[in-house]
Amino acid sequence: MRHFVSVNQLTTEEIYAILRKAESYQKQKVMLNQQLFAANLFFEPSTRTKMSFNVAQKKLGLEILDFHSESSSVLKGESLYDTARTFEAIGSDLLVIRHPSDHWLDELDNRLSIPVINAGAGKEEHPTQCMLDLLTIYQEFGCIEGLKIAIAGDIKHSRVARSNALALQKLGATVFLTAAPGFEDDELELPYISIDEAVEICDVTMLLRIQHERHLHKAETSDYLELYGLTEEREKRMKEQAIIMHPAPINRGVEIDTDLVECRRSRIFKQMENGVYVRMAIMMHVLNEWGIINENNIEKRYSLIANR
Repeated sequence: MRHFVSVNQLTTEEIYAILRKAESYQKQKVMLNQQLFAANLFFEPSTRTKMSFNVAQKKLGLEILDFHSESSSVLKGESLYDTARTFEAIGSDLLVIRHPSDHWLDELDNRLSIPVINAGAGKEEHPTQCMLDLLTIYQEFGCIEGLKIAIAGDIKHSRVARSNALALQKLGATVFLTAAPGFEDDELELPYISIDEAVEICDVTMLLRIQHERHLHKAETSDYLELYGLTEEREKRMKEQAIIMHPAPINRGVEIDTDLVECRRSRIFKQMENGVYVRMAIMMHVLNEWGIINENNIEKRYSLIANR
């Protein structure tokens, strides 16, 4: 695997291997015994993804080369490629990139000699979010195959919806979409159902916010919750073991009633916690694939320390 850009590039076995590795990192401290640098190039606002990568990198012992586009040479017209090459040239061993373009990797592919992790590509992909969602579902149910999962919200503008829908299908889940008129994505060949049907038949209801920043005009949300969101009344009709998920940020009182954000069914903050360990596993995976580290030696070394 040259770069980690899409969950669709992984086999089912590779996906589960990364999920198991993430689980192991929740139980055992692993730290690199060599100096390595990671650059986080975020060209869009981010709280959870960027901070999650920062914590994951610190846990692994990586040196962080931070970047702020608003105070960088991007304002002078520097391209994404030249920015990436700059960080490669000064010694970064790994690039984590979020960019508003749907296909920004095309500008970099086969032109860098260090691994790149996709931390968000326009409306197209968000593979590390997808992997932490898969881990959360797997930990909850012990499997993904056979589950019924609804992705509800602004499907048209959501990279999370696209990444999750395809990956969940690959792992054997039945995926439904639910959206307000105008929020559908016709490129995803999946059945659309109402939010009322979704809460009654699905094991997981995965909510999405309205992405106002990607709409040409601000969407009307005054009655969105009652018509298309997860209300307390709808939550009561969910299956006994069904769970609620959301990649955040959350528009409380819009796609979800604020009292449900931390209810017994909610796994929203569990998703955030899982994000740290999934991103640790992904970084270790690509560094090992590129031969930058020898992961087996590192794991063996720290296993011995843990058992003393």
